[in-house]
Amino acid sequence: MVICAMKGLYLAALLMAGALAASSALAEVPPATGSAEAADTRALEQRRALQAAITDLESEYGAYSPVLPERLLSLGLALQAEGRHAEAAAVFKRGTHLARVSTGLYSTDQLPLLESEIISLQALGDYRAVDERQRYLERVQSKADLTPEQRVRGLLQQGDWQRQAFLLSLDEEPGLRLLQMWEYYRLALSEVLERQGEASPELLPPLYGMLQAQYLIAGYRWAEPADDFGNGFGNSTRPLASSYLRDNFSKGQAVLKAIYDLERLHSATDPAAPVRARTLMGDWLLFHGDREGAMTAYAEAFAELADDAAAQALRTELFGEPVPLPALEGINVHGPLAVEGDGDILLGLAVAADGKVSNLERLDDSGEANGLANRLMRALRKTPFRPRFDLASGTPVATDNLVMAYDSKR
Repeated sequence: MVICAMKGLYLAALLMAGALAASSALAEVPPATGSAEAADTRALEQRRALQAAITDLESEYGAYSPVLPERLLSLGLALQAEGRHAEAAAVFKRGTHLARVSTGLYSTDQLPLLESEIISLQALGDYRAVDERQRYLERVQSKADLTPEQRVRGLLQQGDWQRQAFLLSLDEEPGLRLLQMWEYYRLALSEVLERQGEASPELLPPLYGMLQAQYLIAGYRWAEPADDFGNGFGNSTRPLASSYLRDNFSKGQAVLKAIYDLERLHSATDPAAPVRARTLMGDWLLFHGDREGAMTAYAEAFAELADDAAAQALRTELFGEPVPLPALEGINVHGPLAVEGDGDILLGLAVAADGKVSNLERLDDSGEANGLANRLMRALRKTPFRPRFDLASGTPVATDNLVMAYDSKR
């Protein structure tokens, strides 16, 4: 099953921050009631009380009191809740340093502080700083005495960050992030397999992450040996990229087969999940040019739906209009789509029954954002679409006069 489907998947490394449970000090605060103004007043009073407690501790026990990191975590969370992220990040950073001094270089006490600091740095848009703190977090997590659940969570977080860093183009050769992304999700999968076996639903998050990685690997233009980044990336990544691209299609298929088997096994929890997974299998085939295989997979997904209200709604969601591929949460590569269709770049196109784009033209007359509009049009010409289906017969049909709206300021 999953083990067979995943046989032969492999590669290389890093890690990201995630959600944080409230500290015991904050957990004791009663829930807010009354007006927003009253809630703001309580939050201000709470923060001032935390600041006063920290000052008292420093006065009595010195700047390296072992209880200070916990208090700093509470203060940072209070600042974070108020949207004061620059101050919160500074407080979390100090708390991390004190925790390292008090409890050891790779103590788990640093983890909630580091994770919270990263959340605030992301809110500030300081992604270079996020990346630096991610690397430090990875070092701590790789050496700290973590539970299996903590290890899996850390690996998934790191995979998430590598995806974000790639999409943000933080590096001269962003493709390395994709190799790291794949590896961290693969390691998380191995950890869950070893601990819970091949039927565990906890295998699904790393599997979906691996599928995201394979889509991005397939669509990325890897550096040629002649490309000169001034740092040797052009020569060093091409052999790795070649091996990944060579196995890209089969790896994606194996991941999707594992996802489908698991979603079907646990369909009592979400009856729609196997149909979504079957549709994703069709998307993968279409993305790689196998239109006949894709239409067969779509027909099978359509046929899996029972004839009831829920099935009708899912049919409409999946097949009621053309969908640009990849249609996978977390890897929107179709540009800055406008919210509710109100954008300053409007592109008209037609999508054939086999998913091919034609008659692409710009519809707005603003004359602005021409560079972005031209890039979007070049990308759309090469983008396969899951076609619209006739919901009565279950057959793919052409769609004319489709309009896609983009917001150049997003």
